[in-house]
Amino acid sequence: MRKINRRLAFVSAIAVSLTMLVAAPAKAALPTVRIEVGGLSKQIYIHAMLAQQLGYYKKYGINVVLTDEAAGASAEDDMLTGSVDFVLGFYDHNIDLRIKGKNTVNVATLLQSPGEVELCRSDLKGTINSPADWAKQKGGVSLGVTGLGSSTNFLTLSLGAKAGVPQSAMHSYVAGAGTTFIAAMKNKAIDCGMTTEPTISQVLDSGLGYVLVDMRYGSLTKAALGGAYPATCVYGREDWIASHPDLTQRVVDAMMDTTKFIESHTADQIAAQIPADYYAGTGLASYVKALNNELVMYNPTGKMPSLGPRSVLTIDGRGKLASGAWTAAQMKAVDLHATYTDQYVTAAVRDIAKANKFPNYFSTGAGSIKG
Repeated sequence: MRKINRRLAFVSAIAVSLTMLVAAPAKAALPTVRIEVGGLSKQIYIHAMLAQQLGYYKKYGINVVLTDEAAGASAEDDMLTGSVDFVLGFYDHNIDLRIKGKNTVNVATLLQSPGEVELCRSDLKGTINSPADWAKQKGGVSLGVTGLGSSTNFLTLSLGAKAGVPQSAMHSYVAGAGTTFIAAMKNKAIDCGMTTEPTISQVLDSGLGYVLVDMRYGSLTKAALGGAYPATCVYGREDWIASHPDLTQRVVDAMMDTTKFIESHTADQIAAQIPADYYAGTGLASYVKALNNELVMYNPTGKMPSLGPRSVLTIDGRGKLASGAWTAAQMKAVDLHATYTDQYVTAAVRDIAKANKFPNYFSTGAGSIKG
């Protein structure tokens, strides 16, 4: 009888345990945020994949889905239609969109320089020595850009306008980046073109082209453009950000923690975290060399430089006014303060310290999700 009672007690204990397992709530899935990047393999957008590789999105309690898009303008369209939540692209799009009546906000400024270079084909060396020479070419010049609504197009038109080149002499050609840019140069579809690392190194190492205008670092940017040009940022629709402040904060936390990693590690250590196919075309040594030269373009604070917005408006305005895309009245009326906010990068300092002290604080959902 005692044996039977023990057996019944054992069976009951199993039944209770099973009931508790069934009744126990499953661990809630991390909320998903969708970020589109105008070229994941570009060093100017290194934060997106580096944060993923380091596990920083999950560290701050979000599941991030990254999508790759050849040009920032296409990523911008996807964000505006709600296909993605954020874009990792150039800040100047926020000004352009405001002028067009579409309200977006930059929540973290990751680059303090564009990291762009205007390259020309090697066979044109001695013929094209500056953007001013574009006007001297019979029939004008074919200028490679990532997209017709891209920041490379904005900057290219601005360079020409600054040098006094008529818009009619500049023919924008969608060359993309990487292999498509190189093919366009090899096939002489473009005379010059604007691109970033690692494509710059591929072109220079192969002898295919030469540097016409360098905008990779602060002093070079000012010399080329006439002022500061804060570039890569995290931006999204104003209404989405207002209704999802906590998710926005977590994205910024991950990006700023990635900036701290960049600031505290060598180019070799950073490159070791990057997928190998990102530097397959140029080789690891060239990729590391380029990254080491460009480390100064990353913005350590994530805050918008005080004169940045006005400078970007002025620089882009040269080409935009000349092409008729903007009017002087629109430039005067745009509210530059509404195009960015530093509140999230300021709060990120607190969150990063908390995450480092309590490693599972955000990843386990201890911080409530507000939206």
